[in-house]
This record gives sequence, C-alpha cells and structure tokens, in this order.
Amino acid sequence: MKRILVLSDSHGNMENMVYAAELVKPDMIIHLGDCISDAIRLSENLKDIMFECVPGNCDCTMASAEKILDIEGTRILICHGHTYNVKRGLLNIELSAREKAVDLALFGHTHKVFYDWTNGVRLFNPGSIGAPGYQIPPSYGILTIDKGTGTFDMETAYIE
Repeated sequence: MKRILVLSDSHGNMENMVYAAELVKPDMIIHLGDCISDAIRLSENLKDIMFECVPGNCDCTMASAEKILDIEGTRILICHGHTYNVKRGLLNIELSAREKAVDLALFGHTHKVFYDWTNGVRLFNPGSIGAPGYQIPPSYGILTIDKGTGTFDMETAYIE
C-alpha cells in the first residue's frame, strides 16, 4: 500500500506544505505546479520521500507540462491543468485521460477541490495548499493505492 500526498498551487507557502507532509507522513509527494520551486525545496528537506512534480502556468521552466506515472499498477496523469483549460471545463482533460488510458488524472490550477468519476475516468483536484482564495481554507489530497487489491482511494483535507 502506498500513501501519496497530492499538493498543488503552493505559491510560496512552504509552511502549509511542511505541515501537510508531517501530518500525512506519505510514502510519496506529488506537486501539481504553481510553484514548482516550492516542491523542489520541500524534496530537498524530505530526502527519504519520493517526489514527482510538474510545472504550472506561473512556473518558468522547460520541464514537461505533464507526466504519466505508474504507481503500483495504477496509471496516473499528473498535470497542472492550464494546458487543458480546466478553468473553463473538464472535457479536454477527461478526453486526454481516456486517450492516454489512465486510471486517474490529477490536476490543479483552479484552486478548488474537485473529484468526479465520469465515463470511466477519475479526475481529482486537491485544491490549493498555498493560496486558495474563494474564502476556503488551504487544502491537499491524499491518494492511497493498494496494489494487493488493485484499488485506490482519494480524500481531501483542509488546513484550518
């Protein structure tokens, strides 16, 4: 079983990321962009935890805007979401996830928590760990993958 902390849109708020990592005690951390430099700084402080990250629209980097991970037999698309225009709708990311034959697509960008399972594709946005806006508290996701049963579960938590 693997427990994964999913972060997005940290926007310089290292304190919330460290707090979430200490609370969750994950096997792995995935950062979905805005600010990828925060993810790099966090990974340097937590060397025993596996890290994956992608850049967001606020990041100045030539790194790939998305990756497909295989974690314990679960195929996961990770991206920030801006290249799929997720603020205007989710059809683009849903179609891409189906085309790429992934089990789950993780994205950020909107700063709003979102989960849906439609047409065989699960979409999950953990919200914003750093600067959520919309009068909601910072949030993060927890993804648990159990290779033994072939299942995965997602949950969201808020920092009050």
